[in-house]
Amino acid sequence: MAVIALKSIAENQPSESRISFILWQCWGMSVVVEQATIANAELVEAFNRLIPQLSSSNPPPTQAQLATIIESPSTVLFIARLDEHIVGSLTLATFAIPTGVRAWIEDVVVDGSSRGHGVGEALNQAAILEAHHRGAITVELTSRPSREAANRLYQRLGFVARETNVYRYTL
Repeated sequence: MAVIALKSIAENQPSESRISFILWQCWGMSVVVEQATIANAELVEAFNRLIPQLSSSNPPPTQAQLATIIESPSTVLFIARLDEHIVGSLTLATFAIPTGVRAWIEDVVVDGSSRGHGVGEALNQAAILEAHHRGAITVELTSRPSREAANRLYQRLGFVARETNVYRYTL
């Protein structure tokens, strides 16, 4: 897999603007990763299809919830397209703490019919690049052990398992 093109938004945007798109070529297929900028019907439909493949306990986000994510300065909602159809997404959250800027990758999902075509790798590479652009010193993510292919991908990309406990407090 190779990065074919990388472009920052240039029109009417400051030089520190976010990534507009990344084009990946893999096995003759082009994966385009872009930052979602509008919560339209296409995006809502895509999340209605993708989220059930990620979580059986959480409903897909509404159009208003997607708009909130897109408009937040602390999150970037990346979408991946194959043949102009949305086939995957990833959310990057960045925040400053006393020890530096941190980044978390959350809710990575690739449509089952599009797995194995470099979509997950392209999404993660875009997130890593954006996290670096935002000054993050680390990028964190969690992945269930049962997601063997995803865990292999993360390790191949350079993520290292940490010796830590993950706790959840349900509100």
